[in-house]
Amino acid sequence: QAQLVESGGGLVQAGGSLRLSCSTSGVVFRTWNWGWFRQAAGKEREFVSGITRSGITDYGDSVKGRFTVSRDNAKNTLYLQMNDLRPEDSGVYYCAAAGRDYSGDNWPSDFMSYWGKGTLVTVST
Repeated sequence: QAQLVESGGGLVQAGGSLRLSCSTSGVVFRTWNWGWFRQAAGKEREFVSGITRSGITDYGDSVKGRFTVSRDNAKNTLYLQMNDLRPEDSGVYYCAAAGRDYSGDNWPSDFMSYWGKGTLVTVST
């Protein structure tokens, strides 16, 4: 049974930075594709970033140039470095795993197989 546990969320002022982590177990981490999604209050869950098993990255348009996704296969951990945070970045951030390769941009939520419970990010003005 796959387990994904996010951490690193919190309250930060606009312009600040946070680094999210997703610790995983129950899957062979290096063989999976990994993504970050977020959901703001009253909104649908949206794709933030993804990294394939081969290290290819993808980002949602609203975070390009500010967020960086990375993976440490030795630690079975996924990361999301978030810089220049804005109030509209607030929400619950989820990590998720996909066993298949997605050919396009903006991975859809229903493509993912496993999900964490999320970590809350709040960006104040």
